[in-house]
Amino acid sequence: MGEIVGAGLLAHVPTIVLPEQTRLELNEGKEITLVTGLRELRREVFETLDYDTVVVLDSHWATTVEFVVTAQQRRAGLFTSEELPRGMCRMSYDFPGDPELAHNVAAFADKHGTWITPIDDQYLPIYYATINLWKFLGEGLPDKRWVTIGVCQTGDMEDHLRLGRALADGIAATPGRKVLLIASGALSHTFWPLRELRDHEAGDPRHIFTPEARAADLERIAWFQQGRHDRVLETMPEFWTYKPEARFFHYLMMIGALGEQACTAPARQYGEYENSIGTGQAHLWFDRPSRGWTAPRQENDHA
Repeated sequence: MGEIVGAGLLAHVPTIVLPEQTRLELNEGKEITLVTGLRELRREVFETLDYDTVVVLDSHWATTVEFVVTAQQRRAGLFTSEELPRGMCRMSYDFPGDPELAHNVAAFADKHGTWITPIDDQYLPIYYATINLWKFLGEGLPDKRWVTIGVCQTGDMEDHLRLGRALADGIAATPGRKVLLIASGALSHTFWPLRELRDHEAGDPRHIFTPEARAADLERIAWFQQGRHDRVLETMPEFWTYKPEARFFHYLMMIGALGEQACTAPARQYGEYENSIGTGQAHLWFDRPSRGWTAPRQENDHA
């Protein structure tokens, strides 16, 4: 049977793929640690761990009447962002997909009371929440398959947890498959208004849109580092007041696949918590615990 061998909540901000000189100009002469963090993550995980497929849970791809999982044998082309074409222009990509896994995930939709469709259309759009991370973590590793699943804009928290459960079952049903999950998206996610935005492009967290949003992000980062996914899930209504990207559906799909409240995997942070024009960004990686994703807690763990 297949298994999930690692997972991450990773930032995909456009800044990371800008030329180095531009990044330095935007960040008071310093490299942003979201870039150095991804490079370190690649060295320590993506170039060393035994895995076959990466599944990106893409906060930029919003479907409407169902979840969609990419099922192409291969995806290749040039990507220009409709949002920021000046900074993300004609970016090349070329990687194999995993149709077997895509169809296996979709096969568990009914079991979990949801709707999942595998799509192999070569003209299906791709988004920079996938491309930017592939550029850092997948380019140059041609034997690694990449698959993307979008969020569903009509879904709620329960719907995205159900997708995660189906994803876990689909992976388990794929013989021998070893999978990394990437929840691609931000924490708090409110942009500065256009006329103020250029005063807040540096990575220093003082530029996060409000001190309250910054505090909420840091609280959750601490919980992630402690393996307290239960606390993150219990306080989602509170976090929604700070407008996490895509209502944090990228994370909810990931944690749905990892056991939800029972997941105790602690995060390792790569790079610092940084601002991106008002939004909170971080790279947090969860190694598969030797005892499994859902080890039982001791009674005093809930204190």
